[in-house]
Amino acid sequence: MKFSYYPETDSLYISLSEKTSTDSQEIAPDIVLDFDSEGKLVGIDIDQASQIVDLTPLETESFPLNSVILAQSK
Repeated sequence: MKFSYYPETDSLYISLSEKTSTDSQEIAPDIVLDFDSEGKLVGIDIDQASQIVDLTPLETESFPLNSVILAQSK
């Protein structure tokens, strides 16, 4: 599983597989599921991610340096 956040578009893509998406389905406003040719879920695309998901833990986990900086500021 790989998380990719794109701040310029405020979108978060959660990749669940290396397979290519061949079909997509919007399941809620700003949330799209991607499926491969066999109908298996390969990814989740979340637009306006910062309004839907708390990205702080993701950013902290993805960039350990942030944890060090936060720890030093306490």
